[in-house]
Parts: sequence; C-alpha cells; structure tokens
Amino acid sequence: MDRILLIEVFLPLAVGFVLLFLPRKASSVSKALALIISAITFVLAVRIFTSDTFDDGFTLLQIGDFKLNLMLTATPLGAFILMFAMVFGLLITLYSLKSMAGAKRLNEYYGSILLTIGGSAGILLCDHLLFLLIFWEIVTASLYLLIATGGKNSNFAATKSFAMIGASDAAFMFGVFMVWVLSGTFIISDISLATTSALPIIAFLLLLTAAVTKAGALPLHTWLPTSGEYAPASVMALLPAAIDKLLGIYLLVIIVKGMFVLQSAALSTILALIGAATIIIAVMIAMVQHNLKKLLSYHAISQVGYMVLGIATMTPVGMAGGLFHMLNHAIYKCCLFLCGGAVEHATGTAELDRLGGLGKNMALTFTTCLIAALSISGIPPFNGFVSKWMVYQGVIQMSPAQTGTAARLWPIWLTCAMFGSALTLASFVKLIHSLFLSRLPSELKDTKEVPPTMTTPMIVLASLCVLFGVFYHIPLKLFIFPALNIEAGSAIFTGTWESTLATALIAIGIALGLLILLVGLLARKVRIVPTWTCGEVQPNDQMIIPGTGFYKTVSDMGGLKQLYSGQEKGYFDPYDQSARVGLGLTGFLRWLHSGVLPMYLTWVTLGLLIVLFVVCRIW
Repeated sequence: MDRILLIEVFLPLAVGFVLLFLPRKASSVSKALALIISAITFVLAVRIFTSDTFDDGFTLLQIGDFKLNLMLTATPLGAFILMFAMVFGLLITLYSLKSMAGAKRLNEYYGSILLTIGGSAGILLCDHLLFLLIFWEIVTASLYLLIATGGKNSNFAATKSFAMIGASDAAFMFGVFMVWVLSGTFIISDISLATTSALPIIAFLLLLTAAVTKAGALPLHTWLPTSGEYAPASVMALLPAAIDKLLGIYLLVIIVKGMFVLQSAALSTILALIGAATIIIAVMIAMVQHNLKKLLSYHAISQVGYMVLGIATMTPVGMAGGLFHMLNHAIYKCCLFLCGGAVEHATGTAELDRLGGLGKNMALTFTTCLIAALSISGIPPFNGFVSKWMVYQGVIQMSPAQTGTAARLWPIWLTCAMFGSALTLASFVKLIHSLFLSRLPSELKDTKEVPPTMTTPMIVLASLCVLFGVFYHIPLKLFIFPALNIEAGSAIFTGTWESTLATALIAIGIALGLLILLVGLLARKVRIVPTWTCGEVQPNDQMIIPGTGFYKTVSDMGGLKQLYSGQEKGYFDPYDQSARVGLGLTGFLRWLHSGVLPMYLTWVTLGLLIVLFVVCRIW
C-alpha cells in the first residue's frame, strides 16, 4: 500500500512540474497527460479508500539511526476526502478540454491542475506536520498559477490570493512550530494539546487562521470573490469551490477533533461566531452582485459558515453535519461554477444584465444549474437540505452538550443559519431568472448548448446532489460516520426525515400541480397578443426585465447602503487595508529619507539622545 500512496502523491506532482515547461505547441500532450494522470489518481484513490490496511508511512531518507519519514497513511477522514478531491480533479480536467480551448497558457494550466491534485493528495495522506505544510504550499502556488491563466486582470487576482493565503500559511508555519515546542513531535496522530493555557490557545488560533483562510471564511475571505471575477470558471470550480473547501475543513477537523482538546469556552464561541457571521454577511453581499462568478463566489463563502458552525457545536450530529455539508457544498458549488462557465463559454459574458432566456437554448445547463441552486438553498429532497438540517440539530443540541457563551447563544446561531438559507434561496431566484427565465436578448438568439465534455461533469454532479439527498444515509454510513468515528447505528439525530417517502410525496405534488395547470389551460382558450405601448410594439431588448434589479431596495436601505458602499470600496478588506498601511509607511520612510543632510543629522542626534536616556535609566 505504501507504493500506492507514493504514486498517488508524486506521480501528478512530477508530471505537473514537467508540463509547466513544455513548449506551447505541445498543448495537446498536456491535455492528454492531464486527463490520463487525473484518471489514474482517481482509480488509486478508490483503491486507497476501499483498502482495509493503512500503512504507517514511508522512509524517505535514512542515515544511521536518523530516519526521515513521510508518514503517508490513509485515515478514514483523509481517504474519503481524497477520493472526492480526485473526482473533482478528473471532472474539471474533462470539462477544461473544451472550455479552455484557445487559451494561451494551456501547459501551465494543466500542469497546475496536476500539481493541485498531487499537493491535495499529500495533505490528505500525510501524518507529519512539516510535510503537510510543504504540500499545503504546493497547493497555494498552484492556485496562483491557475488564477493567472484567466487573462485580463487575472494577475492582480492571483497576487491578492497568493498574498492573503500566503500570510495565513505563515501563521500555519508558526503554529506548527509552537505545536512542536509544546508536544515534542510533528506526528499529527500523536499530538493532543489541552487549551488550558496561553501557548496552546495561540497555536490553535494560528492553525485556525490557516484553515478558515483556505476554506474562505470571514474575515479572511476577500481573495475568493476577486478570483471569482477574473479566473476561469473551471479554476473556481476546482479550487475555491471544491478542493480548497475540502482541505480547509479537513485541517479544521483534525485540529479541533485530534490535535487539540478544546477546554476553553471562548474558542467554541469564536468558531460559532465565525460560522454565523460568514453565513449572513456573505449571503447579503451575494444578493446584490451583478457578475455571475462573483455572486457564486460569495455564496461559496457563505456556505463555509455552515461547516464551521457545525464543527463549533462539538456535538456528533453537528460535526457530522458540518463535514457532510463540506462534501455536499463541494458537489453543488462545483456544479454551479461549471454551469456558470458553460453560460460564459456560450455567450461570452458573465454579466447578469446581459443574459437571460437561455433555458430553451441550454436545457441541460438550465436543469443542472436549477438542481444545484435548489441544493445550495437547502430545499428538500436535495443534499444541501440534509446537511443543513443536521447542522440545525447540532446547534439546538449545543446547550445540553456544553456550557459557556457559545451554548447559551444557540438561538442566535440557529437564526443566522436558517435566515441564511432563506436569503440564499432568494439570491438564486435572481440568478435563475437572470440566466434562464427572462426574455432572450436578440444578440443571444443563436446560443447553443455547450459540448458533451462540458455537460457531462455537470450532469454527474447534479445527479450526486439528488442521490446524496434522497439516499443520504449511504454517504453518511460510508464516509462521514467512519471519518468521525461515530457508530453507524447510533441515534445521533433528534428529528430525521423519511427521505424516500418525502421525495415521493414531493414528486406526487409536483405532478398533480402540472396536471391541474394542464387541465386549466385546455379548458379555456388562451389568446397571445404582442405587448404594446401607445399602439407601438416595443423592441425585444427593451422588454427584458433584468434580474440585477432584484433586491435593489436592500442595498438602498439606510445603514445597509453605507455598509454595501464600504464593502465595494474595500474598507473591510484586510488586503486593501494592509496595502493602505504599507503605502502610508512607505511614504513616511520616504519623507525620512529625504536626502537632505541636516535632516539626517537631526535623526542621528535624536537617536543618540534616546540611547543616552535609556542607558542613564538603566544605571
């Protein structure tokens, strides 16, 4: 098994690194290799998940008694996330064969995908903190390269993403060092630190910073919508929508459930506060967006709040719900970004006010997007409803399960979670109307469905949204319960729902509604006449009601208007504020370094006086 683990990690890394340096004329070779290697890694991931034996690692270097061990091992948590990460890698590679046709940096693009796949495998299979950190940095670097392939303004988005995630990676590095000082080991499975003193709490917060930044939670989320606006949709579907969420929540789970014993009520409150604030704030911003990919990016941020909130409950049903929502989110958000990419590929734009009426021309895209939209909104019987329902139950169970501020404030967390779902549904009503249900602009009348290589991944993901909702007990028993060491037969739910019965009743209700509608239409004659104003038939494009006007009154409300304006200007963006501070400091240093000799003599004299004062005080 150790050879399979090594191949899973280093085969995509090696091939991906080679692809970065191939000439442009070899782009067809890059496509073929990326598809083949991603398929191989998926097959190996299935083999790893289904294996009953887990190795303790692989010795990379041995000199005398000194051993450098990669500590590659397949835990139930890492193995199931690995399998789905490889699924997303394969589907995105297949989707990219057509969606990225004509791009200039294809070798770099496909090489970066393989680096992402290999780095992710290393993170999920590594039991050594130092090597995990190295693989973590590989994924960060590949994110930069992938975003930079987006063309105009993509370099800025890539730089911002790299700077913010890189800063959190620095926190990760310091946290790893502190954990080693406190525990005396880098082996993750051997670490168990009680958060009863300042140093373990600081180490926990440093690692938490890396986890929430990678996942895209507030307040370190602003790299994600910037990337969403300028990066290719396939890149957003692969990393911020899927793999980054998997890796960020994976790290959060292992530090909360494994490396640290949370004995501080304040830490649970911090986690719950991050989760609740992320849900509400991000979805409020998403409601007023006009760019399709930017809107989806803010929803990707909002959904992270449910994952963090579920883990913050520290209850079995809540943590299972948070982990299940991580998986469900990766499925439906990846599908939504691929649908958005299909629309952009077919029409040439992602601006909602320039789109509409594509439901007939792009029926497959419309259907898959609708399923994913209902899933993210928490509508039964789709998968998003199940995991959100579990998180709700976990929040309710917080009070009897633990003490402290976080438990006492459970009604606030529950209100934020449920209200966030309502706002998500409202936001996707706007999106579906803007893309598929309004009038078709004249310039888009010849729009056609995208090729099968693009629709196939969307159909697969939409099907999983249905299957994981109707038959939710299967992924729970196969993936979630073993990952959290929960007995499959244990009664952790207080109010489960009969998904098969509910699905049948929903289907019957929809069928009856359609039947009544059909009977009503047949019972009366419907006369269709052109719309007119003062005797003149209006041009088609003037009759379009854009979805961008939805919820305009929300952004114009007193108080919210100022907050929205501040958000657009970057007042709440840590990256922009850090840039302002840096520029201010640079200006101050330029003023000091004026090149005028009397100014230098003044500072030297002042410095000497300060030194003398300190020396005299000491003596």
